[in-house]
Amino acid sequence: MRLPAVLRHPLFVGSVLLYGAYQLNKRGLHWPLPAWLTSYLSDVLCLPVILSLALAAHQALYGRRATLPGAWVLAAWVTVALWFEVLLPRWSAMAVADPGDALAYAAGAFIFQRWLNKPDVRFS
Repeated sequence: MRLPAVLRHPLFVGSVLLYGAYQLNKRGLHWPLPAWLTSYLSDVLCLPVILSLALAAHQALYGRRATLPGAWVLAAWVTVALWFEVLLPRWSAMAVADPGDALAYAAGAFIFQRWLNKPDVRFS
């Protein structure tokens, strides 16, 4: 059995590898990176990765031609932004509200919707 097309898409694979490399650097290598990269990279990659996994599950349940409705993608962005930028900072001293993060989540939602939210049309 092959992986769903969305999980083999170069943008998904690249996002996962880039996030892994970022975490490796953050936790072990400690190479200096630009502040904008350390501030927003995980936020931009968050929704393409999560929504791609959701799309793969959705296609397993509803058929390979299924896609996630745009309203679901929008709801995912609103939920993640609201949780991490509004609610969590009220309860945790470690969380900090940053409007730039909400924009980074929006960029990730756009990336998913534009390039990853596609039917799996392979015929094998």
